[in-house]
Amino acid sequence: MLIAGGLLSGCNSASNLATPDVTNATAAGFVDMKPGSEEEFMLNVGRRVYFDQGSSTISDEAQMTIVRQADWLNANKKWLVKIQGHADDPGSEAANKTLSTKRADAVLNALVAKGVDRKRLWTKGYGIERPVTDCDDITCKSQNRRVVVNLREEFDDSAPGR
Repeated sequence: MLIAGGLLSGCNSASNLATPDVTNATAAGFVDMKPGSEEEFMLNVGRRVYFDQGSSTISDEAQMTIVRQADWLNANKKWLVKIQGHADDPGSEAANKTLSTKRADAVLNALVAKGVDRKRLWTKGYGIERPVTDCDDITCKSQNRRVVVNLREEFDDSAPGR
């Protein structure tokens, strides 16, 4: 009994934890994050801008993200940018497609107003085609009312004139 008790008491010490402390571990895929990299943009700047239901108006909070994006893009001119609009609002599929395009265009125009060269940017509205999540709760659905700013090394088929 004494032996068993002695063995168990060792299990309670911090030095004998079976599970490592990973709170401050580097995120998978981001081990060697370099300045000007896509990983830096995603983690330190942010790719997503959110919108109110039925709106393509940029909020004050979204504007702060766009300012960070523009600053980063102006400092890292090698990147092209596909601005993808999304929606999950009441209305038809066609109405959501139109709204998602308006949202993407609003972000494009805001980036251009902050000095990003329009020739590097293009938009695509996806409507309800690519939800982050599928649910009925308003806080859940609001995640789908977004624009995602994606870095590209070349233009894709959705870019105008391509």
